[in-house]
Amino acid sequence: MNVSFSNKLVAVMNEKIESGIIMNALAHMCIGFGSEIGKDALRLTDYIDGDGGSHPSKSEMPFMILKTNSNKIRGLRQAAIEAGIKFVDFTNTMTIGTFVEQIERTKQTKEAELIYYGIVLFGDWDKVSEMTRKFSLWK
Repeated sequence: MNVSFSNKLVAVMNEKIESGIIMNALAHMCIGFGSEIGKDALRLTDYIDGDGGSHPSKSEMPFMILKTNSNKIRGLRQAAIEAGIKFVDFTNTMTIGTFVEQIERTKQTKEAELIYYGIVLFGDWDKVSEMTRKFSLWK
């Protein structure tokens, strides 16, 4: 069965960040992004096992996880803004302390000083593919 998708879902993560922290960043981005994009656009489907048990809300679309460094994620973020591609990102200011402290720390940090942990993109398949083709698969 050949299924094509008009949109692509990709995460590009900072390969220099410790695995537990990077997984937390990815989880936060996916929660926020999923609520913004919505069930229909993300093509979320309930999978039913052989016993009739439900495994809810899995995307039918592939979700690639790629890797690079903070500065390239910064550039990718800017390219997404310019191309009108939906995205959510996560930076070093969004860790440690309460969410109130994180919001204040982010507000006090210039964009050029942020360390990007990751970005999730969702948009036109060809545009997102072109923007992310230089990044390696996370292994």
